[in-house]
Amino acid sequence: MRKLVVLLILGLAIAAYFYFDGQQYLSVGIFQGLYQQQPWLTALIYFAVYLLVAGLSLPGAAVLTIIGGMIFGFWTGLVLVSFASSIGATLAFFVSRFILRDWVQNKFAQYLGSINQGMEKQGAFYLFSLRLIPLFPFWAINLVMGLTIIPGTTFYWVSQLGMLAGTAVFVNAGVSLGAVEEFSTAGILTPDLILSFALLAAFPFIARHFIGALQRRRGLRGHYRPKQFDANLLVVGAGSAGLVSAYIAATVKAKVMLVEKASMGGDCLNTGCVPSKALIRAAKSVKDIETAGQFGVQVGSPNVDFAKVMRRVQEVITEIEPHDSIERFTNLGVDCIQGNARLLSPWKVDIDGRVISAEKIILATGASPIVPAIPGIDQVEPLTSENLWQLQELPERLLIMGGGAIGCELAQAFQRLGAQVTLVDAMSQLLPREDTDIVARLTQQLTDEGVRVLVDYAVTSFNRQPSGHIAVLSRSGANTINVEFDRVLVAVGRRANTAGFGLQELGVELNADGTVVVDSYLRTSCPTIFACGDVAGPYQLTHAAGHQAWFAGVNALFGQFKKFAVNYKVMPQTIYTDPQLARVGLNELEAAEQGIEVEVTEYDLADLDRAIADGNANGVVKVLTAPGTDRILGATILGPQAGELLTEFVTAIKFNLGLNKILSTIHSYPTLSEANKYVAGEWKRKHVPERLLLWVEKYYRWKLGKP
Repeated sequence: MRKLVVLLILGLAIAAYFYFDGQQYLSVGIFQGLYQQQPWLTALIYFAVYLLVAGLSLPGAAVLTIIGGMIFGFWTGLVLVSFASSIGATLAFFVSRFILRDWVQNKFAQYLGSINQGMEKQGAFYLFSLRLIPLFPFWAINLVMGLTIIPGTTFYWVSQLGMLAGTAVFVNAGVSLGAVEEFSTAGILTPDLILSFALLAAFPFIARHFIGALQRRRGLRGHYRPKQFDANLLVVGAGSAGLVSAYIAATVKAKVMLVEKASMGGDCLNTGCVPSKALIRAAKSVKDIETAGQFGVQVGSPNVDFAKVMRRVQEVITEIEPHDSIERFTNLGVDCIQGNARLLSPWKVDIDGRVISAEKIILATGASPIVPAIPGIDQVEPLTSENLWQLQELPERLLIMGGGAIGCELAQAFQRLGAQVTLVDAMSQLLPREDTDIVARLTQQLTDEGVRVLVDYAVTSFNRQPSGHIAVLSRSGANTINVEFDRVLVAVGRRANTAGFGLQELGVELNADGTVVVDSYLRTSCPTIFACGDVAGPYQLTHAAGHQAWFAGVNALFGQFKKFAVNYKVMPQTIYTDPQLARVGLNELEAAEQGIEVEVTEYDLADLDRAIADGNANGVVKVLTAPGTDRILGATILGPQAGELLTEFVTAIKFNLGLNKILSTIHSYPTLSEANKYVAGEWKRKHVPERLLLWVEKYYRWKLGKP
């Protein structure tokens, strides 16, 4: 009941403010006249009004701050505004925490995630940063902070301290405005006023620089910078991210060292992209033989020599290895070192007993497959994407845990090569980040090829048997089923490689998922250490790692002059099933989650001449645009060579080319790429000016001499 009364009073106060046009009473004339007669009373009224505006989160705080300088002068105005704004902010903080919690939770959800994350990582210092550099509105910070765990007293003193510099700048601007005797060009363009407003404009940049310097000092506290260095840049990890970082440094003639404890090329070359695509190609040849009859070509049943298939996989790796070899990078000017790296300080790294110093360090240590602690899993000797490639015998019955990209690709490949595959995932669908209708079509394809797909099931235990193994699966804690298998492939995700590198001892912060915390410049919480690739997230894609590596390398080498923020707006990704699933930008699922309105246009490949001629017309092109415009927000393609077809949309989004541009571009006939033009045509057809066409129709009927 008490909450209801307080809410009613607050509502009436806010309504009265707007009904009686409260901002008109914030005028300078009213306060100046009163101040000449009753200075103490004026200060008290001003303080109360400011308290009311800040406490009720009403508009006008910035205006009041400038008015404070105009009326009371700098020092008196600064004291009044500083305490009134801090106390008012704290009142709003408590109103949010104890009265409007649910409303604030819903209203400011877009701020809450970022602020909670910042508070979790930096605590009160994050609030201090927000007060000094207002990334979010003053009143929004007050309300959203009420939902965090920060104590009220801490909120007050940090706010008072953090807002002091900004308050001083605004009050000073008010003092300069108050000194204007006449509003003419000569009266306004005084040196003091120009300087005040220049300071007002420059303050956010000065504050940002100050906070950055403060954060760097915090990250380096307790460590001493060497007077000399062995290298300008030291890169830990020679996967995609590490190789690109080292290449960039060598290109600009920096002294760069690259440390790798295992094989050059990382996961992509040795256990990921390259071997999996070689295996998928072998599996596709089996499918081509099986379907040759529909083209009038009669061949016998394919005979798969699995050991030879795996031998070719290794041959492909060997053929590509020189691209990432020590010899190549040594010739490029990179000092390649084999060994285990451990960070000793923000500038020093121990490599098997040898201590090397570097101005900047880049972590590119990648990620490793997660093997969940399921009872009995050790007894069945699980396969992962790392040890799978040593397999020499095709399992008769293969169980795959995980319906992500790796699970789906390998499920189809092994099924085509002759295994009986069961694909299990605990989510309600495979590929949970993709649109349901797209995944349904792909799931049907896997099922049609013989893959047993079990979604919404979790593996709860394994039992080793002489004639095979049994996995116990349960759905929502009930409905238990047993699945017999010979080998199990675990593909439930990958965890960043952060253990054993000395990060914890240095205080390098990690996210909840184990990745290294980085800012938009890919700096870690230790400002001399950068991170890119799988160890930093948020993507686990080779091209994403290379993309990040450019920013990490350039910022590490030239950040003191110019920094570049990494941008993920145009990040293509392809799942190499058959048909392939490729996407860039938003899909319908993400648009709904983010509350973004979109217009969806689709074109089915069943109508595409080239797809029909190839006998491979299973697929769709789906494009999301901003409502009423041809601006592309995202594209999803399911179909043959979808990864190649997607490039046109990647380019279009990157360079702000709409569907009209794609429609007006000549595409060779007959090609699969025509699907992109046809989906643009579908969009255009939906936006034909109907009323204009009616008049055009009448015109042509008139030309025929018909009424």
